[in-house]
Amino acid sequence: MYTSEGLDITAVTARKLCPRPLWEQVPRIVNAGITKIILREKDLSPDEYTALAERVLKACEDCGAELTIHGFPESARKLGTERLHMPLPRLTAELCGEFGTVGTSVHSGEQLMQAEALGVSYVIAGHIYATDCKRGLEPRGLGFLADICKRTALPVYAIGGITTERLCDIKSAGSVGACIMSAAMKL
Repeated sequence: MYTSEGLDITAVTARKLCPRPLWEQVPRIVNAGITKIILREKDLSPDEYTALAERVLKACEDCGAELTIHGFPESARKLGTERLHMPLPRLTAELCGEFGTVGTSVHSGEQLMQAEALGVSYVIAGHIYATDCKRGLEPRGLGFLADICKRTALPVYAIGGITTERLCDIKSAGSVGACIMSAAMKL
């Protein structure tokens, strides 16, 4: 069981890290106590992404997990899902109005203000700790996370190098949740 320390934990996918097809990983993620999944597979074409999303959505529905589509609003429309996560440069107020829950990632206070102005439902702030996903880039740290949390009433999720040992610090900084990638893909 993934120890959450009272935080809302979300798995962010990276199918290339997974030793099995991604839709087969969903029950493992849910069995670990994580019931929110963001399907972040940026290297796929729209058709490839939609095909994968259909299988992952079915697995999520079978397991009682909530799926968020990442970066492919047309796939979300085709699948009839209400949850969308978009990169900030591609996010619009229209998308925020179209979907029930829309989030984006922020890496500065200025980006947070842009996201709020567009009408997002939540933000993911990062990267907080050193991570292989951002190899060579200096982590922003807990001070950055605390600053983002203080600046907004939106739910803030931390991402980047998140481990169970770091969850207390994430919570103390004001985050309502954390996103994990590698650990979720290797369960």
